[in-house]
Amino acid sequence: MGRLTGGDPSLLRRINSAVVLHALRGADSQDSPTLTDLTRITGLSRPTVEGVVEGLIETGLVVETAAEEGGAKRQGRPARRFRFRAEAGHLLGIEIGPHRISALLSGLDGRIVGAGSREVSESADADDRLERVRQVVADVLRRTGVARSSLRAVGVGSPGIVEADGTVRLGTALPGWTGLPLGERLRRSFRCPVLVENDANTAAVAEHWKGVGTDTDDLVFVLAGLSPGAGSLIGGRLHRGFGGAAGEIGALHLLGREARPEKLLSTTDEPLHPLDEHAVAAVFAQAKQGDVQAQAAVDRFIQRLVHDVAALALALDPELVVIGGWAAGLDGVLDPLRGELERYCLRPPRVALSLLGEASVATGALRLALDHVEEQLFAVETTVTARR
Repeated sequence: MGRLTGGDPSLLRRINSAVVLHALRGADSQDSPTLTDLTRITGLSRPTVEGVVEGLIETGLVVETAAEEGGAKRQGRPARRFRFRAEAGHLLGIEIGPHRISALLSGLDGRIVGAGSREVSESADADDRLERVRQVVADVLRRTGVARSSLRAVGVGSPGIVEADGTVRLGTALPGWTGLPLGERLRRSFRCPVLVENDANTAAVAEHWKGVGTDTDDLVFVLAGLSPGAGSLIGGRLHRGFGGAAGEIGALHLLGREARPEKLLSTTDEPLHPLDEHAVAAVFAQAKQGDVQAQAAVDRFIQRLVHDVAALALALDPELVVIGGWAAGLDGVLDPLRGELERYCLRPPRVALSLLGEASVATGALRLALDHVEEQLFAVETTVTARR
């Protein structure tokens, strides 16, 4: 089902179908609705509802349930009951990171039915990294018994500035990533749409969907690392910017006012490698143990991160700022960040740590796939990640 247009002769039928399907998907799984229930919920006539339901059964998206599935038994002929078939298709969310490839598998309702991950070297080239993606996906599908042909959409979260077609215009975090036609390469492995998004953007979507930001439509997610990035939702819509580069706060040092983050966190004269998470974790660990040089380095890093986030908060005025990324050392970020935002912002936002942790990017990628399917099934609705 495509996007609705005013000149579509089947417009009314498609709207009715979307309304009934939405009601079925939102129904209590323990009490599948009857035609009478659907008539009451949707406001449509019973003949219209019955016709729509029969059509949805033919597509495989709806099934009539057995009498005992619909709740308590009653005397006489039981009313026909129906449910949305979340198992009629599957969705995949993939995170491609410097050190790990992760995947989440769900039904059409977004409920996760499988997951998997594998480590990958930060020095792996693009071909090796994409091969690891294929291995993770194949493993998840095999373990869950889901056929590849059942996939309706695949969402992907990747570092870098990502164009609408999935090409990475600029990606310095991964070797060979700049200019990579990532969407095109991945589509060779699937027979369904593949949607590629910046990793911080997908993490922002994830926190809005299942994390600490479910109660707000205006939030900023900061993916904290040596080169931090941020994703933003404004008015309930993902904000990518004109060219997809919104939120690249890791480039603020280019203004010439501060040293590069990998120099700030170094305890020697040699800067840390941007992808050397072990070296970064070691500095945080040494700081917790009382090492003076390490504590000074962590303080410098946190202050730089605070300034980056404050700049973004001043520009966007979000209700909530979510801090994610490295687990180590993040407990020392919240208080100085709150203090800095209170100092500079007319209305300081709430600040919280991510609830999803390492799963945030893959979860947001899964939501990206779900949004794509919802645009097809419920074409009268607007999704969070839809591109204008």
